[in-house]
Amino acid sequence: MTVPAPTLRVPAMSVPVDHFDTEVLHRHWIPLSATDTETAAVLRERLGVDFATARNRVWETDNFLYFPVVANYKRGDRVERETIVFALGAEFLVTLQPADHFPPFDKAVAKMRRTPTLAASPHGVMYALLWALNEASERVIHYASDALEAMNDEIEMATKGYDHRGREIGVADMRGTMFRMNAAEEIVSRTQETQLQLARAARHLMAETPCHIGDLDGLIPILIADIDGVKQHAGFEHDKVRYLQQSVMTWLDVKQNQIVKVFTIITAVFLPPTLIATFYGMNFTWMPELEWQHGFLATTLMTLVAAVIPLVYIKRKGWLR
Repeated sequence: MTVPAPTLRVPAMSVPVDHFDTEVLHRHWIPLSATDTETAAVLRERLGVDFATARNRVWETDNFLYFPVVANYKRGDRVERETIVFALGAEFLVTLQPADHFPPFDKAVAKMRRTPTLAASPHGVMYALLWALNEASERVIHYASDALEAMNDEIEMATKGYDHRGREIGVADMRGTMFRMNAAEEIVSRTQETQLQLARAARHLMAETPCHIGDLDGLIPILIADIDGVKQHAGFEHDKVRYLQQSVMTWLDVKQNQIVKVFTIITAVFLPPTLIATFYGMNFTWMPELEWQHGFLATTLMTLVAAVIPLVYIKRKGWLR
């Protein structure tokens, strides 16, 4: 890959559509693979772009402004996370991105095809890229929202105590739900972080955009508002996942209390008979009950009454409900 020379620029609308990517887009945008050290050395020598100095932080030099964005995007059924570092200059935008294909930027290219004026400046290209990353974040949030809705049904079923087959739901049955809930919380939290970085990048872009690029004056504020909207949506989903987690913890506490209550009732019922059995197990030389004709029956009835009395008391107190 070589750095395109400024003298090769031609008006955007004079280039055929099938040459859009190479002839128009790359006049101001240089996508740099994170593993392409050779091109990185050329860019450092010819343009002064040095991502090693920036170190994934907001950094400013005489020619470029660097700022990283950790992007979340959906690939199939997975949510992946990659770091994109932008280097914005007066003539070029250089992006340090993964060596593999990065799907969110496909939408940015499609947007620039629909609006060729965006490709006429590095600031327009960066606007399209930030727009695409924000759209990717929104799809991730919708994915997390759908997952939380499914988990909400499972939690509601758990609070009733039985599944759709009538089988009692135990703690082990909720492990999968809790695992997916924690994964959804991590996705939402990371998206909130991404939106903060996107908002910062968009504000820097608005400050760095020259006055003569009039189209971006109205587009960038709208982009910032959209980024904030996705951030608010992520905050809402984060509150939702917190609520669901609290619901699960409450259900687990109730389930544990029910188990403890059962053992407490069993202990209360069998404690008096155990005391009687212990008493008659002592080695005394003379026990008058042993000589009674109905001594065994009397002892048995006394043991039964001793067990029923605490059970009746517990029932009247409502502890069996």
